[in-house]
Amino acid sequence: MATSIYEFAQLPRLEAGPGRTRRARRVRAAGETPVVGVIYNPRSHRNRGADLDCSISPHVHIAQPGDRSQLLEALADLAARDIDLLVINGGDGTVRDVLTCGAALFGESWPPIAVLPKGKTNALTIDLGVPKDWSLQAAIEALDSGGIVRRRPMAIESLDDPGTSPVHGFIFGAGAFTTATRAGQVSHRLGAFNSLAVGATALWALAQSVFATRNNPWRKGARMAIRLGANGAPMAHSGKGDPAFRQALFASTLERLPAGLVPFGKLRHGLKLVAVDQISRRTTLSVPAIMRGYGVAGLRERGIHQIAAAQFTLDIEDQFILDGEAFPAGRYRIGQGPELEFVTP
Repeated sequence: MATSIYEFAQLPRLEAGPGRTRRARRVRAAGETPVVGVIYNPRSHRNRGADLDCSISPHVHIAQPGDRSQLLEALADLAARDIDLLVINGGDGTVRDVLTCGAALFGESWPPIAVLPKGKTNALTIDLGVPKDWSLQAAIEALDSGGIVRRRPMAIESLDDPGTSPVHGFIFGAGAFTTATRAGQVSHRLGAFNSLAVGATALWALAQSVFATRNNPWRKGARMAIRLGANGAPMAHSGKGDPAFRQALFASTLERLPAGLVPFGKLRHGLKLVAVDQISRRTTLSVPAIMRGYGVAGLRERGIHQIAAAQFTLDIEDQFILDGEAFPAGRYRIGQGPELEFVTP
């Protein structure tokens, strides 16, 4: 379920018709066997050549959509079955696609969701504390015996084409983040995944930023304008480098990130972002300490802005990345989607 650039206009749309209204969440009777829907992405990294690890059951309904157009139909079928648990078998990109396509079906009444970490990157499951070997059977059992973690994904709307559906995801980045994501594909080809890939990419990005000139993509970043809140107040700029550019932008609603990174400082809950101006080499050398959560004085004056916001708008002249996939340049509003319940062990 991937393309080279994810175009908003290409999102599958929910057409009106029988069985296509948003459904209220079903209340399961005590002791009743849960009805489980599974979205299984056979293209996910750890799913290649592997079979599902749960015996066939009339209460478990498995869908293997081949692309995004089929994903919408698969989710509509599961919604019509009044499922008690939705299992997403795939990586962060699969989660993004399921949440995006399912928004029109479930609205604010999503069933509990379990995510099996089967992708190259699984930032969401790291935040949830899900083990790498979590199985489908274990996820089903956890619906009654495990825990619940609540998270709200980011909801990203195109302001250039307001008629298109918003996209939902958890890891947003632009500027050097886009450059680093491309470099991360090299890490994947070399066999580094999850926290190892994040750590290797971060070290490479740091080295490039220390030795590069301001015209190098790692330090130049991207031309962008960031406005905060519903009133659209312009984000402050430190004056380091060109004020029309930000070296990097990163946003997320997750509370724990891969490789132990803490880019938002003491901020934990809700939508958080960190914007980096074209900082000096000296400040760049402090980035490892900052990313580990150590206090460094005068961050905003140095060009590093850690902010919590209900929403923000972004006008950007370069691609940005959402959960590992590139989206086109343009004007966007980034807010928060519905609160979701994620099943944990």
